[in-house]
Amino acid sequence: MYQIVPATVGDVGLSAMRQCTPPKKKRVDRQGRRMIIAGLIGAALVIAAVASWCYYSASLSKADLLKTELLDLSKDGFVIHNQAGAVIFRMSFRSGSLDLDSCSKEGRILSCSRSGAGNLNFFIETVKPKDTVMCYRVRWEELEAYRAVEHAMSYNGSHWYGGAETWSQHWPIVFAGNQEPKPFITSDIYSNRQAFGGILERYWLSSNATAIKINDSVPFHLGWDENGKTLRFQARYDNSPYKSDPGQPLRAELSYRVCVGYDVTSIHKYMVRRYFNKPNKVPSEAVFRQPIWSTWALHKTAVNQEKVLTYASEIKKHGFNWSHLELDDRYTSGYGEFEFDREKFPNASDMFQKLRDDGFRVTLWTHPFVNYNSTNFGIGVERGLFVREPSGELPALIRWWNGIGGILDFTNPETRDWYASHLRILKNKYGIASFKFDAGETSYLPQQFSTLMPLQDPNVFTRRYTEMAIPFNDRAELRSGYQSQNISCFFRIIDRDSLWGYDLGLKSIIPTVLTISILGYQFILPDMIGGNAYPNRTEGHQGLPDRELYIRWLELSAFMPAMQFSIPPWVYDDEVVEIAKKFTALHETLVAPRVLELASEVLDTGDPIIRPLWWIATDDEASYKIDSQFLIGDDLMVAPVLEPGKQERDIYLPAGRWRSYKGEHFDKGPIHLTDYPVDLDEIAYFVWSG
Repeated sequence: MYQIVPATVGDVGLSAMRQCTPPKKKRVDRQGRRMIIAGLIGAALVIAAVASWCYYSASLSKADLLKTELLDLSKDGFVIHNQAGAVIFRMSFRSGSLDLDSCSKEGRILSCSRSGAGNLNFFIETVKPKDTVMCYRVRWEELEAYRAVEHAMSYNGSHWYGGAETWSQHWPIVFAGNQEPKPFITSDIYSNRQAFGGILERYWLSSNATAIKINDSVPFHLGWDENGKTLRFQARYDNSPYKSDPGQPLRAELSYRVCVGYDVTSIHKYMVRRYFNKPNKVPSEAVFRQPIWSTWALHKTAVNQEKVLTYASEIKKHGFNWSHLELDDRYTSGYGEFEFDREKFPNASDMFQKLRDDGFRVTLWTHPFVNYNSTNFGIGVERGLFVREPSGELPALIRWWNGIGGILDFTNPETRDWYASHLRILKNKYGIASFKFDAGETSYLPQQFSTLMPLQDPNVFTRRYTEMAIPFNDRAELRSGYQSQNISCFFRIIDRDSLWGYDLGLKSIIPTVLTISILGYQFILPDMIGGNAYPNRTEGHQGLPDRELYIRWLELSAFMPAMQFSIPPWVYDDEVVEIAKKFTALHETLVAPRVLELASEVLDTGDPIIRPLWWIATDDEASYKIDSQFLIGDDLMVAPVLEPGKQERDIYLPAGRWRSYKGEHFDKGPIHLTDYPVDLDEIAYFVWSG
């Protein structure tokens, strides 16, 4: 038994320690050690499992945070699903990755404050404007100056439409090669084949019932990668014609809206009603019914008083009707003048009186340039009417297809008044019906420039120019447009060459008309029948377009909203004259009434007059790729012959009941008609019969 010995502090010393010898440790056998190790391992596994569960739960929470109404966000981009769960839209972030730890979700807004490159403002907001449409507002703003923002949209697996008029036009869009992002601005594609065209909008539409609209405030550059099947959307101010707000840092912002609908037609209708301007009136009914006759392709700049009167006389002599006669380039003594050249037109007043007596209304060509050798150049410099150099002190000289001079600054109210007053003087003095407003593309501005009202987006210059046509809009003609759908004028596609192919030739007309129709421009002039007969850009003989090409062009034009002659049918032979009479009559009796009915609907809906086949066949994959047929409304389908030496063609009829121009009935569908016969003096068309 233990002995208890009373002690005081300090009694425990070496002697006490010697007296208090600890018991010997009992050795743990091998089996015990195994049990301890097993216990430790078990405890570690439990801890790991708990940690994994916590991480998994956090991951689920983060994953749930990065989802919003069919959209999944990752650090490198986002995808949108349809109701069935399939991915229908994919966007990747090329300029940086999001720091997902900086992301939060509040209601329908998912926002992040950091990327791998630094701080930013980023959000995606879900908007559901109607039961059949879901939209996502996306915004990425860099907080560091001069840093570009770039997102890449995948177009693989779907067909895309819209954007811009191009030199080689296809339907759907063909993105060839690799293109670094370049300014998305209106340009003259006849002088620069690699540019975007004179009519463009920041809008694209997909066969997957998806549409994207880039915001107006974005310094927008567009590129593409054929290998990666992506469109590159970039916002930047560096090395760019876009300008930021004065006094604000050059911080780029890429913002856009992606909308998904039930089908491609319904989503396009929603986008047009929500985002596009619409005309407030229908232009002259006569222009829809009877052809325009232009002096350009026939006489070019060699036009004079005698040739104009002879041309008008020949139109009447051969029994054709007309809406008006268009007197093109070069009736003045210099570019920038507004009075007739007295050598070429010794008695302009008498000429116009004779034309009026014969029932002709006349329009005149005009443009925004004043050459340096014009008498009006000095006036423009003195009054500050021109676009200026960046210093704002001197006019900026530019080169255009007819020389060197200044370009009028239509942001300046004084310039607008000066220009409009000269047009009104011409109109009143000679009884002019209206004007053909040529050019207007942003590409004619100098690389560095200043205007009275600063242009953050240079495309606004095009918009300001098109507004000059408003007082004359009944028969006015424009060839450029940006947010100009409410200008109630005819919009002409860029000059066509007298060729068969897609490079500004006959085959390019339907894709181009369909494209600008999707962009909201419905009162369309498809340019001159047979093309412009430019040297080295004409298939034919003795300076004339090929006879067969001319006839097939004429037939196609008869089913467009308006017809425009220049090279007259009688320069060929009597058969061509008879074919031309047949199709101008068909246009007036069959096409024009339907077009005018649709034109009145455009004021409310903005829906195209000329429509793609998928408009009525949204579930038909074949309809998304057809570029040689089109619809007028929903019930008149046209299939012209566009190949040389052919008097037959393959035709695709969407599902439904169709009646051909020959009286044949096709009740089942969809149907492929192989080698359907179409004589040289015919065009195949079919009417929906229920």
